[in-house]
Amino acid sequence: MIELTINGTTRQIDVEGDTPLLWVLRDTLGMTGTKYGCGIAQCGACSVLLDGQATRSCVTPVESAVGAQITTIEAIETLPVGKKVVAAWVGGEVPQCGYCQSGQVIAATALLQQTPKPTDEDIAAAMTNLCRCGTYNNIADAVRHAASAA
Repeated sequence: MIELTINGTTRQIDVEGDTPLLWVLRDTLGMTGTKYGCGIAQCGACSVLLDGQATRSCVTPVESAVGAQITTIEAIETLPVGKKVVAAWVGGEVPQCGYCQSGQVIAATALLQQTPKPTDEDIAAAMTNLCRCGTYNNIADAVRHAASAA
């Protein structure tokens, strides 16, 4: 039995320790906001916050998340910065297909928690998630907007 703290709630999960965190979230717990993209930590669709750091859950063994605070897209708006990011995303009509956007919002939240007033270079360095629709300019604009929100 593995104990995880997900979105502020402690959960007991009966899975093998090397099971990817993504599959625990999606298949075991039914939290489908975190998406499967590539399975090799390249696209970022599976990103969650692990102690505030954007983490690719498709390659993160669940045992490595024991004792950490895991925040998924389902609870991102409970964080003050996450709420600003979501408002900027909606206001800027960032998503097209939307598939990658939960990971994008997670990455932007992690960036702004660590660097509240990022430069364009900071944004480029942090926002490495892939977007098949090519909404990168809208994503960067939304990050800037969220950073400037009072």
